[in-house]
Amino acid sequence: MSANAPTGLNSREAKRRCNGLHYGSDVESTQSAAEPLLVPRDGVPEPVDTDAELAAAVSTLRAGAGPVAVDAERASGYRYGQRAYLVQLRRAGTGTILIDPTPFADLRVVNDAIGDAEWVLHAASQDLPCLTEISMRPKRLFDTELAGRLGGYARVGLGAMVEELLGFALEKGHSAVDWSTRPLPHDWLVYAALDVEVLVELRDALKAELSRQGKLEWALEEFEALASAPPPPPRAEPWRRTSGIHKVRNVRGLARVRALWEARDALAQQRDTAPGRVLPDGAIIAAALAQPTDEHELFKIGAFAARHARRSAHTWLSALRQAAALTDAELPGSAPGASGPPPLHRWSDKNPEAAVRLAKARAAVAELAEQHNVPTENLLAPALIRQLAWIPPTQVSAESVGAELRERGARSWQIDLSAQSLAVALT
Repeated sequence: MSANAPTGLNSREAKRRCNGLHYGSDVESTQSAAEPLLVPRDGVPEPVDTDAELAAAVSTLRAGAGPVAVDAERASGYRYGQRAYLVQLRRAGTGTILIDPTPFADLRVVNDAIGDAEWVLHAASQDLPCLTEISMRPKRLFDTELAGRLGGYARVGLGAMVEELLGFALEKGHSAVDWSTRPLPHDWLVYAALDVEVLVELRDALKAELSRQGKLEWALEEFEALASAPPPPPRAEPWRRTSGIHKVRNVRGLARVRALWEARDALAQQRDTAPGRVLPDGAIIAAALAQPTDEHELFKIGAFAARHARRSAHTWLSALRQAAALTDAELPGSAPGASGPPPLHRWSDKNPEAAVRLAKARAAVAELAEQHNVPTENLLAPALIRQLAWIPPTQVSAESVGAELRERGARSWQIDLSAQSLAVALT
């Protein structure tokens, strides 16, 4: 048990709090090893997938009390996009509800049934986009992963935190499966139900520990920011995130990357397949560099020789020809945001004084993070530090730095901790 764990919360007490769970052994272990959490206490419900079943689930959920544990499963790496293929909910008085969202236009009725109740999620930023897509959005939330980061825990995955704080071992073997599979195998449903089985208990333990450390208000500010943040806008030029694009050194090459990326994206969307399964990023970069002009040259590039890529050879060659025919005015320009701070390796050449400021500011934030046992990126976003170091306030002071941080979205607790130290570093 970690020294950070709430006083008095050991695995035996956790087991008493979760009376009725099934473990790997009926004998109380005298050792510190976590007890396997194998079967949900109420059994494994079948996924809700009809209007009648959804109406009954909503009625049950509305009758429950307290926070609602929420999770979602996607088919990342298998399907196009990041939509949810299973939604898990658990609430006192309700038990666990599994919902297949694919037959429904949205799950607005589920959102309405939860109302103002607090949602408990793990790594909320991963699940909120796909939940928002089906009209589910919390008014209040508690993120157990973020709470773990603020609490100074070294491992903040759900399995690690449940083991450290509650004394149970969760099986995490199905996290990367294709959740668009129908029907869902029984052992996948067990896994999905267990993901919300003790989430509220984990929230309670973390809330107590954050309160003990004097960090609960920090966490509540972070949770409010998460709950109220609008969905991120679409990326202006998503093709620029192609892995390995730094190898392409000229705008003509970038035009080829863009053309191949857009052709792949259209095919992936048409087939409802993850883009990487249609064509890996490495193949796009290789073709942009090699500039093949016919199928013979194209198939010399390893990934294009694969059967699923060969059948779209006309698409890839057509994209490359279109890129070659672009006028200079049609070629890709500077990346969005290029007017801001340059890549870190260019600071010393472009603005040596800013490079010095950045080094001092990062050191100041790192020292504060160590002092308060919080990851540096949670104490202050690295992008904020870079922006401040590149163009600091005209008159540097704790007040002006704090105002700049607030303008850029920093929370009050972050400003209170860092503004003075950053002001010193920036002068």
